[in-house]
Amino acid sequence: MIKNLFRNIGPGTLVAAAFIGPGTVTLCTLAGVNFGMNLLWAMLLSILITIFLQEMAARLGIISQKGLSEVIREEIKHPIIRQLIIMLILAAIVVGNASYEAGNISGGILGLEAVFGKIGFEFGAFSLNMMSVFIGVIAFILLYIGNYKFLEKTLITLVLLMSVSFLITAIVTKPNIISIIKGMFIPQFPDKSLLTIIGLIGTTVVPYNLFLHAALVKERWKTSKDLSFAKKDTIISIFLGGLVSMAIIISAAAIPSGQINNAVDLAKGLEPLYGSFAKYFMSLGLFAAGITSAITAPLAAAYVAKGCLGWKDGLKSKKFRAVWIFILLIGVIFSSIGIKPIEIIKFAQVANGMLLPIIAGILLWIMNKKSVLGNFKNTKIQNFIGILILGISLFLGLKSILKVFNIL
Repeated sequence: MIKNLFRNIGPGTLVAAAFIGPGTVTLCTLAGVNFGMNLLWAMLLSILITIFLQEMAARLGIISQKGLSEVIREEIKHPIIRQLIIMLILAAIVVGNASYEAGNISGGILGLEAVFGKIGFEFGAFSLNMMSVFIGVIAFILLYIGNYKFLEKTLITLVLLMSVSFLITAIVTKPNIISIIKGMFIPQFPDKSLLTIIGLIGTTVVPYNLFLHAALVKERWKTSKDLSFAKKDTIISIFLGGLVSMAIIISAAAIPSGQINNAVDLAKGLEPLYGSFAKYFMSLGLFAAGITSAITAPLAAAYVAKGCLGWKDGLKSKKFRAVWIFILLIGVIFSSIGIKPIEIIKFAQVANGMLLPIIAGILLWIMNKKSVLGNFKNTKIQNFIGILILGISLFLGLKSILKVFNIL
């Protein structure tokens, strides 16, 4: 039974790998440090929203055998509206993922440096961090092989490694079970927690994952008979990813607030309290989080470019490879020399804040088209839940844009 379960786990795990990046790890750390268990409900809400949206994306990919960006190109008939939406998608995801890639690689570096220390070279005023090059080379090899099944198995292994690492770290802190249950099921809004709540949901409900999932499921499954496998895969993988995020919040809640500024400090903060093993588990989890996101972000951007620009070739085509190589290279360069592309990341945050409600709205519209999905279009209950999620995404998008411009 377990063997059959794991045989049908695949694309959903890559989605989980994509949303549990270093940014999520850091945000969950700060949520736990500053607010204890009180914001676990926000993570549970974000998991439920993500499962709902990703199930729609997976269903679309299997039934249509097309990626989300391909369906958008075909179904939006007005040429000006179509071009505007395609340009927004390309800008938000391709440019956005290029700017986030430096953060993904930097997160993996934090995990390695917590154990091995810094390894770099100085050239006068110029310094080069070799850890980022090492992570970049691993990501390049895995992506260049261009074999979906091999990539899937590698990422499943890394996600399981990351999950076990963070879950053990949480168990080591000996959390109060009653506090965890209250935090998960009783919504609370402590002072100055609104932006953290928005952040927890925003880092889990990721627009580019909808494109990535729809593109990946058709590599794995081909007919409507496979929908049940895809649904199980989505629920199990994203729930596991959410469990990891919760484990980080729980771990951080055990540490006095003055000691923690980021995820690597969490590893250091646990060491005097619970021994050196917690540090190693935390470091391993951080490394896995960084490298899985460093692989999935370029891959998602390449799939989006492929669909938006109408390319017909597969993973090994020169154009497809050119996109992910560009994004990976930008990430390696920025992270290795310590550049923080703040303005580009601000642009990416604004673009993604605008993109989520737009994509959620378009996805909901497409999921009601019988011409695309036949008898597998949304039910009335699914549409009702979808409209609620659309309202939440509009609120989150507006808040993230106001936050970037310091209006909020």
